[in-house]
Amino acid sequence: MTLEELRDQIDVLDRQLVELLSERARAAQMAAHLKAAVSLPVYEPSREKAVYANVRAANKGPLPDIELTHIYERIIDVMRALQTNELASDRNAQAHAPGQGTGAQTPETGNRQ
Repeated sequence: MTLEELRDQIDVLDRQLVELLSERARAAQMAAHLKAAVSLPVYEPSREKAVYANVRAANKGPLPDIELTHIYERIIDVMRALQTNELASDRNAQAHAPGQGTGAQTPETGNRQ
């Protein structure tokens, strides 16, 4: 296989990774809503440890477990921030819902109701 062919393969794999990460992010957003509904915190250390254990168990190399764990630490950090932002957006939207006496601006004029 040539270098160009390997780079093409890497590009395809990168696109697949992006798709999978986006799918994981959507699942994390849905999990945030479920956590909020049952008053669970966004940060659950025991769940994160389970994710790391699952990743290490699935690892067949060539990445060492520690390097794969580092990658997943970053992924989980990003997903946790996404969940936090999702819940903050929901709280903000609820606080400014029409008819809630929040003084929300009308979209047409930007004036307060």
